Amino acid sequence: MPYNPADLHVWSLPLRTRFRGLTVRDGLLVRGAAGWAEFSPFWDYDAAESATWWRAAREAADTGWPAPVRTRVPVNVTVPAVDAEAAHRIVRESGGCRTAKVKVAEPGQSLGDEIARLEAVRDALGPGGAIRVDANAAWDVDTAVTRLVALDRAAGGLEYAEQPVPGVDGLATLRRRTHVPIAADESIRRADDPLAVARAHAADVVVLKVQPLGGVRACLELAERIGLPVVVSSALESSVGLAAGIALAAALPELPYACGLATAQLLHHDLVAHPFRPVDGALDVRRPDPDPDLLAAAAAPDDLRARWVARLADVEARA
Repeated sequence: MPYNPADLHVWSLPLRTRFRGLTVRDGLLVRGAAGWAEFSPFWDYDAAESATWWRAAREAADTGWPAPVRTRVPVNVTVPAVDAEAAHRIVRESGGCRTAKVKVAEPGQSLGDEIARLEAVRDALGPGGAIRVDANAAWDVDTAVTRLVALDRAAGGLEYAEQPVPGVDGLATLRRRTHVPIAADESIRRADDPLAVARAHAADVVVLKVQPLGGVRACLELAERIGLPVVVSSALESSVGLAAGIALAAALPELPYACGLATAQLLHHDLVAHPFRPVDGALDVRRPDPDPDLLAAAAAPDDLRARWVARLADVEARA
């Protein structure tokens, strides 16, 4: 059943640092029998792709999530494409995270910028911390081979490289040419066939995001079918949306890697009174409700609200 537009809460929050080309994140919240849910596909997702994000929201609002098998979830700190000084500060102020995911391949930046960022992150973490890089499929295979040699050296060893090149074939080729473990993200969440990564032996790790993949239960089923280690990551949600990713990480039978779920720190403000912030490098498994005053303060302007309501109507019409 479609939701009444009056029950939809459209929000807009500024980011602390430009991330994925964004300076503002927006989306909508809805409340169902099981609790509050977030629907926040990025604007480059069309109605067909956004349908999985809505299925995830309906699961959260109407059904709820499977029972957890753990009460805390280890997380990484996310370091945007900032300068070395800022990168060092972000890691030091991360709430005890011992793993850092560092953005690379930022347009307009050089390899030297990336090396300085990674060296600063290594210094802030110390020798025992883990560092992973995320290139968002920006490189070709030859560039990735060259860059990963330099970045692996600067980091003092990379835990893995997340989606360094586009496509399953590219990942498979790169994996044969580098000793750095490869993680698949876009080749899972934006793929017609997410199992192709496993069949092609194209990755050592898979990154699962609840909204793009249709919900917690859909991700649990996919993880079982893929049969590779899983890292649960966010889609830059508010803390209401992050709760779904935390529910997935809490329900997985095994959780060998820190998860990319500490992204509430990238927002200037949040929608809940107690946002998800790491303590000793982990997040507690819980489901926060939005604070009415914070939700009102983050209310989107009328034109943006109208766009979201129309977008959801389009997605529901195709469901």
